[in-house]
Amino acid sequence: MKIIITGRPGVGKSTFFEKLISELRENNLLVGGIKAPEVREHGVRVGFKVIDLLSGEKAWLAKKSIPGSVRIGSYTVLVEEASRIIETALRRALGEASVIGIDEVGPMELKIPVFKPLLLEILDSGKPVILVVHYRLTDRDVLGRLSDAEKIVLTMENREHVKSSTKGLINKVIEALAPSRS
Repeated sequence: MKIIITGRPGVGKSTFFEKLISELRENNLLVGGIKAPEVREHGVRVGFKVIDLLSGEKAWLAKKSIPGSVRIGSYTVLVEEASRIIETALRRALGEASVIGIDEVGPMELKIPVFKPLLLEILDSGKPVILVVHYRLTDRDVLGRLSDAEKIVLTMENREHVKSSTKGLINKVIEALAPSRS
């Protein structure tokens, strides 16, 4: 069971991801993985953190106005700092979690050397996976493993309807886990 959430920036992908994760936890499922929320200071986006869904531990993923050689647009990717959280979170999710969530699979995350191999391992693990995927993702290895995924494309026009219809997705995840939960 693989669920992809995608769409243009600002349509609510992360909000929908958070809602799904919350509802899975309300159903007593252990959800591991990572999320990478934006960080704003005085209303201006200054970067992104990476947060372990199981422990809550966090580190910088990318930040503006700092020197560094790994860049995406105006952001410097903090490879060493982010690698520590990403590797620990994804390995722990593989070992302990019932469901693995990743927000997001995008250019910044793919600049972290440990990320892609762990993502591919997760996609091959057979565990239910919920991914927020950057709308322009072109990585063939990742996309090839997502060809059988249920794809939800959020738009400004459909987002309220989609966000209100999470019960069916939650039930699909629970059904996918049924053999392992008994």
